[in-house]
Amino acid sequence: MSRYASTTSVSSAKSKAEIEALVERYGAAQFASGWSADQAVVGFTMHGRQIKFVLTMPDKNRREFTHHSKGARTADAALAQWEQACRSRWRALLLVIKAKLEAVESGISVFEDEFMANIVLPDGQLVGQWMRPQIADAYESRAMPPLLPHLGKGE
Repeated sequence: MSRYASTTSVSSAKSKAEIEALVERYGAAQFASGWSADQAVVGFTMHGRQIKFVLTMPDKNRREFTHHSKGARTADAALAQWEQACRSRWRALLLVIKAKLEAVESGISVFEDEFMANIVLPDGQLVGQWMRPQIADAYESRAMPPLLPHLGKGE
């Protein structure tokens, strides 16, 4: 199976701009983006919620970029392979956000359900980051956490 947009020529910058235009068109009140060596971040505010997507970028030194079936790639060829992988990830992120927004707009789903894992909590953590360990614990213990854990603790 081939990776989505594995041959795209659309730049990462253009995909990011398309994401910004897309969320604005669907009613975002704010938009921000940034990057570091190994990840990019896209955030926006919509429906009274802050949403953040963290896009992990591939490691430039991975063998899939530095080598091919006949040996090592040149530095330029390795960079070109890595840039292609980055462009593909940006296109995939655009597709995901577009599908979620359209599902909400079409009445197939509700905003909070579509973006739940990417909602930023008051402490800056994403709902998905906060929930993953709790889900793992529930499956491991085969026990559900209390519905209202704060009740009965003198509160």
